[in-house]
Amino acid sequence: MQISMTVNGDEITREAEPRVLLVHFIREILGLTGTHWGCDTSNCGTCVVLMDGLPVKSCTVLAAMADGHDIRTVEGLATGGVLDPVQQGFMEEHGLQCGFCTPGMMLTARALLDRNPHPDDDQIREAISGQICRCTGYATIVRSVQWAAEHPAGAAATGEEVNA
Repeated sequence: MQISMTVNGDEITREAEPRVLLVHFIREILGLTGTHWGCDTSNCGTCVVLMDGLPVKSCTVLAAMADGHDIRTVEGLATGGVLDPVQQGFMEEHGLQCGFCTPGMMLTARALLDRNPHPDDDQIREAISGQICRCTGYATIVRSVQWAAEHPAGAAATGEEVNA
């Protein structure tokens, strides 16, 4: 079947089996491997992407269900070669170790900051509560999101560019 959606600002149409999961559509058909596939049971949250601005676990969404929707992956966070403040925050506050959960965490953080630009620690912890990080203990992730909230211009204010 043909599936059309906007992915990171680009309109795409691809053929896919009706049963293919969004995580596999993104990774295997579109070649965007920043979205990770972890537990296969929707418990870990590594596969989080934004669908119409809301975090969804892409291992629980059929690609066909995303037809006509706006999808944002971690590859779509940086714009014009400039890191999103969330990405910058994860760098500044060491919000990752192995990095496996990081794309989903960053997208969840972006969705939180889009609806609440000044969350407190409890609100951040609640937002990321559906995701598992086995490395950091979450304190550095919370600090990373707080950094992004306190620096909404992020790297753009410093003129730093991403070497993409």
